[in-house]
Amino acid sequence: MSDPFRHVPELRGRLIDPERSKARVTADVLAHWDARVIELGGAPDWRLPDAEREASRQVTLAAFRDASEFWVFAYGSLMWDPAFYFNEIRRARLSGFKRCFNYQVMAGRGTPTQPGLVLSLMADASQVCHGLAFRIDKSNVEAESTLLWRREMLRGGYQPIRAALATPQGNCDALVFVGHPTHPVYNVGLSADETAAVIAAAEGHLGPNRDYLFMLSDQLSALGLQDPYVADLHQRVARLVTPQSR
Repeated sequence: MSDPFRHVPELRGRLIDPERSKARVTADVLAHWDARVIELGGAPDWRLPDAEREASRQVTLAAFRDASEFWVFAYGSLMWDPAFYFNEIRRARLSGFKRCFNYQVMAGRGTPTQPGLVLSLMADASQVCHGLAFRIDKSNVEAESTLLWRREMLRGGYQPIRAALATPQGNCDALVFVGHPTHPVYNVGLSADETAAVIAAAEGHLGPNRDYLFMLSDQLSALGLQDPYVADLHQRVARLVTPQSR
């Protein structure tokens, strides 16, 4: 079998193994998240119903029926914790989008009473988002995409699309979860300082919200990638927390 890290050897040892990932959302994990959110004051309908989430997955996968390979674009936590099995990783660029911490979460990196903020991709024709492309073996797409949908489409706040990526090994079409800013989980009016304050304070069962930002920054650095938005937010959050809390 080919080495999945052959194109990005600098990432060897820097990704969480799927079997150790807390973000590999099996049915049991999802049930635990449900119980935790309700225990902390969330409504029973805090997430998308299973049938609605599955319908979204089926519609999206139908758009890939003619594809010889199945790729997933990673721009946030998938860059260090994909939580699915893959056969290949490449550096990748998606034109027309930028990273933005505006997606409110009440599980994982926040709670119902103190939601955290994670990334979405916002449309911006002047921008290019640099990240990673993961290739999932066609024989594993059904099982792995089911787990991925429980994670990324938990509250239905993303729009899963098929989009063209540019990679050093050639272009490919990939599954991309882009922002859905009219969805109620979005908080699109925060200033940079307000965003930093939320990230510095929020915490969920996956850990402090700030760790999401710091790990993203570290992974971008390991790849030699620069995102001024992430770098600025990192500095703002770092000023709000003590070294011991990091």
